[in-house]
This record gives sequence, structure tokens and C-alpha cells, in this order.
Amino acid sequence: MSASWSEKHQLSHIRATTAERVSTDPSLSAFWILRIGFVVLPLLMGLDKFANVMTYWPDYLAPWVVAILPFSAQTAMHVVGVVELVAAASMIIKPRYASYVLALWLLGIIINLVSMGIFLDVALRDVGLLVAALALTRLASKYDKPWGAKHGTR
Repeated sequence: MSASWSEKHQLSHIRATTAERVSTDPSLSAFWILRIGFVVLPLLMGLDKFANVMTYWPDYLAPWVVAILPFSAQTAMHVVGVVELVAAASMIIKPRYASYVLALWLLGIIINLVSMGIFLDVALRDVGLLVAALALTRLASKYDKPWGAKHGTR
């Protein structure tokens, strides 16, 4: 037996599509804006660590860091690029956890830049990104289920 029109109508309101939920739920749309942003940004920055199109990245590495590395500053930037690409992929897979890693990564970048005493404008921008990453950790705790969670639990 088929459900009545009113039952179908009620079910259609209950089972809203993701797009409808994003357009009507401000915190869910904030989650998706931050999630997408933290996929695109590390992806582009990570790729550019190999190309140096946006800037010459080794210039952003503090001299004390270069002094303790067993390899060149450019090689270090290649390692950083790989980490950023992994961060982007992790954000696609599991933002609940990746957002914490990204926040710690940004904190490391800020410490590196502040220790140089230059590029303080970039460090300040990264403080803003750190705050956004921390906001994403809170939103992800609501909208991204933990690994191993059963359907409907968060």
C-alpha cells in the first residue's frame, strides 16, 4: 500500500538534500565553506612549493630552521608541499581530525614566521587562518561523524 500524499509530503521535508540543508543551516554552510577552503588552500600552496610560481618559498623558512636541516631549504619546501597536499586530502576524507592537524600546522608556520621577525603580515594572516581552522574543528565535531560511529551518532 502506498503512503498518502500528506505522508510523502512530510517525508520530503524530513529528508532534505544536502544542498537544501546547506542553504538553510548557517552552521552547516559555514562548515562546508571552511572545509572547501581548507582543501583548496593547502592544495594550491602545496603544489606551488614545487613550482615557486606564487613566491620563492625557501625565503619564508627561518634561518634557524635551515641551520638544523640535513638538506636544503628548497628540499624542506618540497617536504612542506607534500605535507600540505596530505592535509588537503585529509580534509576531504575526515575534517573532524584533519582540522586539528591543520591548526597545528598553521601554528608551526606562525612560529616560524614570527621567529624571523619579518613577514609579520603573513604571520598575522595565518593567525586568521588558524582561528578559522579552530572554528572548523568545532563545526566538524557536529557535522563529521567520528570513525567507527554508527549511523546517527556524532
